[in-house]
Amino acid sequence: METFEEHYESLFNTLYRQMPGADLVLIDKAIHYAEEKHKFQKRKDGSPYIIHPLAVAQIVVEMGLDMDAILGALLHDCIEDTDASHDDIAKRFGDTAAELVEGVTKLTRADFSSTEEAQMENLRKMFMAMSKDIRVVLIKIADRLHNMRTMQYQSPEKQVKKCRETMDIYAPLAHRLGMQRIKWELEDIALRYLDPAGYENIMSTLSAHKEQDEAFMHTIQERIKNRLLDMGIHNKTYGRIKHVYSIYRKMNAQDKTLEELYDIYAFRVIVDSIPDCYNVLGHIHDLFNLVPGRFKDYISTPKPNMYQSLHTTVIGTQGIPFEVQIRTWEMHQTAEYGIAAHWKYKQGAGEGNEKDFEWVRRLLESQQDTDAEDYVNSLKIDMFDDEVFVFTPKGKIVSLPAGSTPIDFAYAIHSGVGNSLVGAKVNNRIINIDMPLKNGDIVEIITSKTAKGPSRDWLNICKSNQARTKIKQWFKKEKREENVAHGRSSFESEMRRIGLPLSITIDPEVGPQLLKKLCFDSWEDMYAAIGYGGLTAVKAVGRIRDDINRAMKLQANDKLVQGTTLKTEPESGKRINRHSVNGVIVEDIDSCMIKFAKCCTPVPGDAIVGFITKGFGVSVHRFDCPNTSDKENPRFAARWVRVRWANQDDQPFETTLELDCITREGLLLDLATTMTTSRVRVKEINGKDLPDGHSIFTVRFEVRNVEELESIRNKLLNIRDVIGSRRGQN
Repeated sequence: METFEEHYESLFNTLYRQMPGADLVLIDKAIHYAEEKHKFQKRKDGSPYIIHPLAVAQIVVEMGLDMDAILGALLHDCIEDTDASHDDIAKRFGDTAAELVEGVTKLTRADFSSTEEAQMENLRKMFMAMSKDIRVVLIKIADRLHNMRTMQYQSPEKQVKKCRETMDIYAPLAHRLGMQRIKWELEDIALRYLDPAGYENIMSTLSAHKEQDEAFMHTIQERIKNRLLDMGIHNKTYGRIKHVYSIYRKMNAQDKTLEELYDIYAFRVIVDSIPDCYNVLGHIHDLFNLVPGRFKDYISTPKPNMYQSLHTTVIGTQGIPFEVQIRTWEMHQTAEYGIAAHWKYKQGAGEGNEKDFEWVRRLLESQQDTDAEDYVNSLKIDMFDDEVFVFTPKGKIVSLPAGSTPIDFAYAIHSGVGNSLVGAKVNNRIINIDMPLKNGDIVEIITSKTAKGPSRDWLNICKSNQARTKIKQWFKKEKREENVAHGRSSFESEMRRIGLPLSITIDPEVGPQLLKKLCFDSWEDMYAAIGYGGLTAVKAVGRIRDDINRAMKLQANDKLVQGTTLKTEPESGKRINRHSVNGVIVEDIDSCMIKFAKCCTPVPGDAIVGFITKGFGVSVHRFDCPNTSDKENPRFAARWVRVRWANQDDQPFETTLELDCITREGLLLDLATTMTTSRVRVKEINGKDLPDGHSIFTVRFEVRNVEELESIRNKLLNIRDVIGSRRGQN
């Protein structure tokens, strides 16, 4: 177990080395203030809580941030977890440090694995914090990094939750901020807990090949270094194996084993100036054979996260391809720590550069008129995917998500340009507006004053969330009647597809509850939202499907109470004591064989009814089971009997859920993880992909009652890309 003294000494050694002008007295004062406030708190490993703020501050110092950020890191949990106040911290350590602590506290209270609406709100808070002071988010990333480093002390359920959150939010955010070293470490640690077998497989294979890999990298490294020294180019050259998660993604994307992958080696050459970078590139291409189409110049065209380097892939005499990255020392710091490196190289960068944070403003704008789940998923395209760089006819660089079309380009210029788009030229040739753009394309948008506006089809063509949001805004403003008609048609079609009655929406008791669940004031407003693309019919119906089924079940039970052809209680009104079999009591038969119908898999808490079979006793069905529809048929009326559940809470019952999902990699793992952490016995999970990009998964498991079933169902519905559920066949 690490001690306070070890962390204290490590922090000050790093300060002496990287910040010789730091106010060590004030930092020491902040440490002891935090230590006093957290004195009754312990970490999961039993160590004093103060070790965590010290470790976060160490990461912040390594990023190269300033004094206020270091103070904010040391005090970041004081307002959240102790009786410390904003005013007290401001009085002792300054207003800026207090504001940073307050900002981190607000982000800490955000639960990023909650429902889509809450997740969108929490992301909005994060982007707002970034637009005000980027250091808030940098401290939060440092906080998450140390928590990930100590993840072994958390429960398995907490490990999976926090690692998924890290993969979905923090690692991509670190990438967008250019902090590659931290991104890699976050991804590797998360993978270790999300897919332990996959992680250990890669690590063991790398370990087995360690000597061979080191020999290869040493040979290449020395060859490059010696050539450059002979040419009088001062350099630092080293090789590395690409990080574990990068290899993991390549293995899955290419469906190969680690032994079958070749492009897992990367070499980095750091030089003193930009001319030296291009000079080194020439020598690399002279020493090794170039792989065509694998050269990228991120120096003349930096990535939006400020990353700059020359990338080239070559093949040595051994026939093994490898990547070489060439950059200056300043570029190297930016590549390692991204926006944080500005504090080291640019005075006053703490205020942020308007151009650097333009993407933050776009993300804040794009939340308007957008379904929460769409927003959370699509921002990952804008914020986290690879970019394509194109030019306006006047030479201005425009960065777009990879796969973007002239539609995305037009809306990136201005919404008015996009709304009046009628055609496009790329490199002086007219092209279709759905054609993907390539790096270096010169794009010219053809507009017309008589243009009728965007087409609904553009929503399926464009790649960027910015373009999609502006198109939806146009339809919302200009085409309400058309939106309502289009949305109503889509909604009713989806209701019919899954067999739900349209009449339920106009039920005076049920309709308002459904609208409240959908967060709309009227059905017309919801139809309009579907019409302009703010919500899909599939998601709308998926959100209220279970509510409709419950309402239908209650209505069916009311009919049962009012009187059915089923046998009733004795006229005396006294219930006859019966023996239970398999947790069920048959009211009019003292002892008989009981079996549970596989068509509807009832569990305690469901309204049930019994059917006397020929030779197999009484078959118990849910009252709303389709196979009970002939209860009114005189031919079978005598064979339907009243049954009820006995009080046997500990007895498990098998049941089945069918899940409607959007097809994606890793979904089966997420389902299995959720079931495991719910501590239920799973009998079977299987699934099949449908041709429309959807999948159906069937989960057979044991529960004790309908309340436990509903709890598990809600957990499954909170998984990303699970859009609906229903009780299925066993």
